[in-house]
Amino acid sequence: MTEFNVQTRTEGSVQILYVKGYLDAHTAPELEDAFNKLIDDKKYKVVVNLKDLNYISSAGLGVFMAYIETMRENGGDIKFSNLKKEVFNIFDLLGFPMLYEFYDDEKEAINKFNEQ
Repeated sequence: MTEFNVQTRTEGSVQILYVKGYLDAHTAPELEDAFNKLIDDKKYKVVVNLKDLNYISSAGLGVFMAYIETMRENGGDIKFSNLKKEVFNIFDLLGFPMLYEFYDDEKEAINKFNEQ
């Protein structure tokens, strides 16, 4: 089994998801569970810190696409921070920067929510 886990931390009204390891079809359900819990708890402002993400497949990218509309319809969003260059290149190749905001630093992404 590939190494993967998701940790959640709260800072004010923002939820930070720390995604670590390899995000693919086998591990995507764990990330879906984390998003479903946030929605159940009515927490729609999410920063996904990907500093420890080593790999993402199309199934992993699909998780973010599956939840963005729900987050935005409820006054929130999904913002990404701390991506390794190789991981960002995958997001970039598929046009994610046109749909999502990317930040070098987690704090910067959290502050963007607080400005709104």
